Amino acid sequence: MTRSNMQVVNCSTSAQYFHVIRRQMHRTFRKPLIVVAPKKMLRLKDAGSEISEFDAGLRFKRVISNENSTAVSDDKIRKLVLCSGQVYYDLVKAREETKSNDVAIVRIE
Repeated sequence: MTRSNMQVVNCSTSAQYFHVIRRQMHRTFRKPLIVVAPKKMLRLKDAGSEISEFDAGLRFKRVISNENSTAVSDDKIRKLVLCSGQVYYDLVKAREETKSNDVAIVRIE
């Protein structure tokens, strides 16, 4: 009996979406791919990617650490929040509104 694996992704940037589709097409085997992508992400400016993020040699990132300018320094982290997709942008907005400087947010795609 063969076991069928499937892949479920919740991309949080346009480059991530591109890389997951490209990886799916370049595989020598077919594996079911489920992409969870709310329509709200299509209009979200922060979810856009720089053109350099689509370059050859770059890959889909399974884990994306907090890379924006309001990132929390390692010595001040009190909480670590793991999330994906739209939830990341909602948490970043809430962190900026409350001016929390001790919560790190990591995306799991």
